[in-house]
Amino acid sequence: MASTRSKKHLRVRPGRPPKGLAADVERRILDAAQKLFLEKGFQSTSVDEIAEMAPASKPTIYSHFPGKEALFAAVVARVINGLTNFDGYIPHGRTVQDKLTNLATAISQGAIDDSVDVMRATIAEAQRFPDLSRDVHEASRSRAADAVSYLLNDATDIPSRSSKAPFSTKRILSTAQIFMDLILLPMLMRSLMGEDVKSLRKSLPSFARERVSFFLAACEGDWMH
Repeated sequence: MASTRSKKHLRVRPGRPPKGLAADVERRILDAAQKLFLEKGFQSTSVDEIAEMAPASKPTIYSHFPGKEALFAAVVARVINGLTNFDGYIPHGRTVQDKLTNLATAISQGAIDDSVDVMRATIAEAQRFPDLSRDVHEASRSRAADAVSYLLNDATDIPSRSSKAPFSTKRILSTAQIFMDLILLPMLMRSLMGEDVKSLRKSLPSFARERVSFFLAACEGDWMH
């Protein structure tokens, strides 16, 4: 009787898995897909390989993602979300220049470490998925500008005397994009072109400070009005 009760107790009801388990399955699928897409490219990666690495059955994968294209898009979106998540980050430093230099260094370091491989994969598939490539660029730029604009306000803490001032409500997003274009874009391009990562990391602090000095000099005229 004890064994019968034990078997009844272990019987699993059919249906959807608990939310926690479902989320874990999706994470495993995305982890496996990201690893394979970045190592082999989209074209050379099969759903069978993703299923084996996850591990998850193909029906399970298709229940979460309609196809390999949707899975690739989800991987790219997850990387973008991670790069633009600055929750809890506080720019440190005694001066505005110190704070912005530390902010620029942190943003660039994260991009070099986490996004270059995904960018390469997206660029490689740009002809096959032009909309995805364009959306990745626009979404990453927009989300990063939103996040950086808040951090710029915290780091500078300079009241705007005019609606045209660089940190005014009307201009803060444009200012954030200029800030990223001055610092992040050159570092990404150098990394994409194959420059040694260790060399990039070593040069990053001085590069960031130099670019921040230029950025602040350009903004100074507006602050004085």
